[in-house]
Amino acid sequence: MVRELLKFTKGYEKETILSPVFVSLEVILEVFIPFVMNLMINEGINKSDINACILYGVLMVVLSIFSLTFGIISGRYCAISSCGFAKNLRQALYHKIQDYSFSNIDHFSTPSLITRITTDVNNVQNSFQMIIRVAVRAPFMIIFSLIMSMILNMKLAMIFVFAIPLLSIALYLVIHFANPYFKKLFKEYDSLNRTVQENISGIRTVKAFVNEEEEKKKFFSTNTSLYGYSKGAEKLLILNTPALQFVLYGSILLISYLSAKMVVADEMLVGLISTFLSYVMQILMNLMMFSTVLAMIVMSKASLDRILEVLHEKIDITNPENPAMMVPNGDIQFKDVTFCYQNGEAVLENINIDIKSGETVGIIGPTGSSKTSLVSLISRLYDVTSGELLVGGINVKNYDIEVLRNEVSVVLQKNVLFSGTIADNLRWGNEHATLEEIKHAAELACAAEFVERFPEKYDTHIDRGGVNVSGGQKQRLCIARALLKKPKILILDDSTSAVDTKTDSQIRYAFKTEIPNTTKIIIAQRISSVMEADKIIVLNDGKISDIGTHEELINRNELYRDIYNQQVKGA
Repeated sequence: MVRELLKFTKGYEKETILSPVFVSLEVILEVFIPFVMNLMINEGINKSDINACILYGVLMVVLSIFSLTFGIISGRYCAISSCGFAKNLRQALYHKIQDYSFSNIDHFSTPSLITRITTDVNNVQNSFQMIIRVAVRAPFMIIFSLIMSMILNMKLAMIFVFAIPLLSIALYLVIHFANPYFKKLFKEYDSLNRTVQENISGIRTVKAFVNEEEEKKKFFSTNTSLYGYSKGAEKLLILNTPALQFVLYGSILLISYLSAKMVVADEMLVGLISTFLSYVMQILMNLMMFSTVLAMIVMSKASLDRILEVLHEKIDITNPENPAMMVPNGDIQFKDVTFCYQNGEAVLENINIDIKSGETVGIIGPTGSSKTSLVSLISRLYDVTSGELLVGGINVKNYDIEVLRNEVSVVLQKNVLFSGTIADNLRWGNEHATLEEIKHAAELACAAEFVERFPEKYDTHIDRGGVNVSGGQKQRLCIARALLKKPKILILDDSTSAVDTKTDSQIRYAFKTEIPNTTKIIIAQRISSVMEADKIIVLNDGKISDIGTHEELINRNELYRDIYNQQVKGA
């Protein structure tokens, strides 16, 4: 665990080393204070020597000041190191997630990834902070105090030989039985985050269906489970305190009894009693502190395991050794392609398609026929399970991923806009786009007409998720963003479903006249959106039912004809 943690101290190595060094110096000076107090009582107070009292008193003040100073320095270095460590860890997690393919993301739920990059990182940061400071201070204090006790009086020091193992066993048992609760606790955090995220992101749907009570019940159930595991862990951890008090007060009683007998028998001086009582407090309190550190380490171990799962996840879509750095054209070929998700069940089987550069291709089929899965393979959001997929005559697996995706512009089924201005959102397609280029792309996507009506036009602020624009406006902005990339292949995944048929027709006409050399793939539920395509692919249950023009499919494909009749003749 420590080895894994140290990887993320890069840039903060000095602080990570100096924090335990200064805390060690703090401990050494602190251990000498009771010893000097013993000398002041025996040599100064008992002998009524005011000079000795002043000398040892001043020495104790000096030791205290230096000990406090070293403690402050150690705390400062510890704070810098732990904060830097957490920054590096969060950054490593975030960068790793950015490199994930869709299948990697499918392996973890979104709420789980959020929990790992927030709550779990905070737990590990706290643990790291404890390791480089408290986990050094506590053992050093125990060892040095024990050594000083043995030097002063071996007979009384034997009490610690029995007290320390007794308390250690009790603390070990508490931590051992609390550990399973912590593992279950973080799984419940994932569930809680998932419930909250789904509710907040879909709050309009919740209210539209008057489903608030059901959502409250879901949250109550998850929150109650979280409470149960938290309570179970805390009920065990609070046993630390009575265990400590039992051993602490027992040791004080024994030392008081034995030392009193020794003082009466002239076997030891009075000053040694207070010294030993100080060492009792130092040893047992630091042992308790060390147990708290261990408990936190156990808790953060579960968090660290979850973090390492993300960092050690093998990314299944990577660049080849010598990738192709240019996409020649927009030709697309599927050759006996089969695709399966992680469960192993094939969602696409024996797909053979040949699309020429500049063609407009429609894809239509019933819900669940894997239309989105098909186009996701083109830009390597997923990799084919078997067969070959060629773009520009080159297997997509041989391209540099960034080069390929820059030439394949996808408007996904779920349109996403980010916080910022309209211009900022459109520049996702081309960060260097001028305002004129932005306006031209908006005109092609029929977005300019409503953007120009906003008081601030392209500087209009978009709220997170684009909640302050309508569904049709959001779709048109996403299409404009995709056009700014000037891709060789443009994929619209049911991206005009929220616009009226007239606007849909205008967008398709703009594509035909403005980007004739770009291959255009249009997934649609409406026949009218694909009727004029050069070819239409009919998908059904993950297989190609037929490929042809609108007239050809009307005459020979029953599924296509049924969809047409339902939409056109029925209307």
